[in-house]
Amino acid sequence: MAPSRRTPQSSQGDVSDIARAIEAMVAAITQQSTAIMQQHEASMQRQATTLEQQQLVMQQMEAARVAAEEAHKQHMKTLRQLEENRVAAPTFGPEPRPTTREWSLEDFLKHHPVKFGGKTSPDAADQWLKDQERIFDAKMCPEESRLAFAVYMLTSEAKHWWVSMKSLTKERQEPVTWDVFRRKFLSEYFPNSVKYTKEVEFLQLTKGSKYVTEYAEKFKHLSRFYTMPLDEEWRCRKFENGLRGDLRLMVVLLSIKDFAALVEKARVMEKMKVEVKTQHSSQQRVGGPSGSRHRHEERRKPYIRPHF
Repeated sequence: MAPSRRTPQSSQGDVSDIARAIEAMVAAITQQSTAIMQQHEASMQRQATTLEQQQLVMQQMEAARVAAEEAHKQHMKTLRQLEENRVAAPTFGPEPRPTTREWSLEDFLKHHPVKFGGKTSPDAADQWLKDQERIFDAKMCPEESRLAFAVYMLTSEAKHWWVSMKSLTKERQEPVTWDVFRRKFLSEYFPNSVKYTKEVEFLQLTKGSKYVTEYAEKFKHLSRFYTMPLDEEWRCRKFENGLRGDLRLMVVLLSIKDFAALVEKARVMEKMKVEVKTQHSSQQRVGGPSGSRHRHEERRKPYIRPHF
């Protein structure tokens, strides 16, 4: 059989089919691309929305932090204002503060403070001031009350001294405070010259003929006038150097670094030393005269010829 030939009509039909297929493929690809672009745009929109939400959240957190700080500052300001009002509140009113009675003169006098007349030694004046400060510190007394209470305890010569000193201070337009009173009181009744003398006496202090207890009391009294800082070990070495030779030798070998323990050990050793010395002296008094009398009688006994 002879081969069949395609007609031009069939060829044109095939071309049309291919074109339609290509068009369909292009349309599909275009549609798919459009869908992908839409999805991408939607994703970008969602991301933008998320960033906006994050920024919004950060802004809200920052605003909350600022508000908290402002509230804290306002709260602290209110507390300070309340504290200032409490301190500045008068001592009278329908609802007195409980601490008002604590600083009254009657409560201060319950501690039996001693009056000061001025005609005393510098040591007594310094001790009087320290006793007043001890009461003030124990009761946490405010500065203005300290001045009033201390002035109330002045009598006779000391009272006249403060009246004139207060007038001079006001004429110089200086504030009359507790610190001013304390400084002028020490300058009048316990001057620096006395303090320096006490310091030199402390540096030259030795036990000498005193007992250990007396030496320790003098040591502690003078040590408070020493201007340099004192640590425990330095105090122990200074105390040891003031002891006498034999007692010092016994104490130094122990290398005690606690002052109270050192004083107690030195006191015990001194007591033992005194007891041993007393016992030895008593034995000498008992054995000495009898022995000497016996030897004297032997010297006076006449010679007797022995009999054989």
